[in-house]
Parts: sequence; structure tokens; C-alpha cells
Amino acid sequence: MLEYIITLVWDDEASVWIAESEDIPGLILESASFDTLVERVKNAVPELLELSGNANSPVKLHFKAERLAIVA
Repeated sequence: MLEYIITLVWDDEASVWIAESEDIPGLILESASFDTLVERVKNAVPELLELSGNANSPVKLHFKAERLAIVA
């Protein structure tokens, strides 16, 4: 079973989460909701892998989130 790392980064200026992966060509999605973005990624990955010729099912997705907060 293949494993892929998905990085989710909060863009404070745009108020959205952005999903990217170095392992999955073409994966760039955004959403204001973290949970919605995870679901969108889960739906998009099989199609993107098929388009890149790397279709294998099932696959493991590791979600890593980053959010910078400045506190006083």
C-alpha cells in the first residue's frame, strides 16, 4: 500500500487552508474549513493518481497541518 504526505497550511491573509503534496502531482486545493479540505483531498487523490499513472488502491494519506499563531 502506497503512502502519501499531504501538507495542510493555514493562509491567514486569505483565511483558507491550503493542501499540497510533493508526492501527488497537481494536488493544490483550498477551503475555509479544515475538515472540508480533508474530504476534498480524499476525493481528489484517486483521480490525480490515475491521471499521473500511479493508480493504486487503497492508499494511505498522512495529513500534516501547519498554522502559525502570534500571541502576546
